[in-house]
Amino acid sequence: MKPTHYFALATLSAAVLLAACGKKEEAPVAAAPAAEAVAQACGKVTVANMNWQSAEVLANIDEIILSSGYGCEVELVPGDTMPTLTAMMEKGQPDVAPEAWVNAVRQPLDAAVKEGKLHYGALALKDYGIEGWWIPKYVADANPEIKTIDDALKHPELFPSVENKGKGAVHNCPSGWNCQITTGNAFKAWDAAKKGFVLLDTGSAAGLDGSIAKAYERKEGWLGYYWAPTSILGKYEMVKLDAGVPHDKEAWETCNSKTECDNPIKSDWARAEVYTVITDRFQKVGGPAVDYLNTRSWGNDTVNGLLAWMSDNQATGVDGAKHFLKTQPEIWTTWVSPEAAEKIKASLL
Repeated sequence: MKPTHYFALATLSAAVLLAACGKKEEAPVAAAPAAEAVAQACGKVTVANMNWQSAEVLANIDEIILSSGYGCEVELVPGDTMPTLTAMMEKGQPDVAPEAWVNAVRQPLDAAVKEGKLHYGALALKDYGIEGWWIPKYVADANPEIKTIDDALKHPELFPSVENKGKGAVHNCPSGWNCQITTGNAFKAWDAAKKGFVLLDTGSAAGLDGSIAKAYERKEGWLGYYWAPTSILGKYEMVKLDAGVPHDKEAWETCNSKTECDNPIKSDWARAEVYTVITDRFQKVGGPAVDYLNTRSWGNDTVNGLLAWMSDNQATGVDGAKHFLKTQPEIWTTWVSPEAAEKIKASLL
């Protein structure tokens, strides 16, 4: 988890911008009252820096934009889905959860929103968090008839198991993760064993990622569970297979997601809704900064690409945030006012 940082108020950004434009030294003083008014309108704000890569970089993007663009005094605080949202519901802190995967806590969160304690901001991931079974794009391109999970399971020869000659392999989710259970139950629901497949235990997230990287390097077949946004999908172009059936919420909650599930049925994975969540306190005092949080939304392709860059460069959340803001202004400038955009650009010089 990154240490807490504080950013200067908008007066500093205004001074840098005016200096860059060749203004006289006295000019920033004249601009100070307006900048101070913006800072007072926003004030102090705590932002949850959650402990996975996409949430970390988004928190750091928010820190730069809120501080440099809107004059907020931003503090990043460590976070995770359940503890952060529970603290926001019960204590009103932190003020902002930039990337809240709300499915697991939807009922109490909806209740807190209805009571006016919290507010939903923008859909952080505009195309949602995605889970399912994937194949490499080169396999999909060479076999255009493969669109669904059923289609893929007709061809064990395209996804060969190294240890079980003549069998196909479905790569499972890392050990101990809930998706290991749902993938195992999906394997049973689709009768994959009867269709010539074995369920391959990848052991860990590194093992799962490594199996995709190895398949790509050798241009071999690969079939298994994965999710987005992730750095791996930014590095290696994968195609998500259509489940061919809708998500069955009741079956999923009562059987498919349980270890003891004798008769799992075919069901698509639930679409993961990922929102920015804001406390009522900051909703009322944040001014234009709240407009930003109600607008800021990006897609999985953008996030995947940024996470891949971070992974390749061993970059921190701060590094990733600055890289994104410097290289993709066509995306983030649509989230902010023109005045804020100029201040943010100046802060990156």
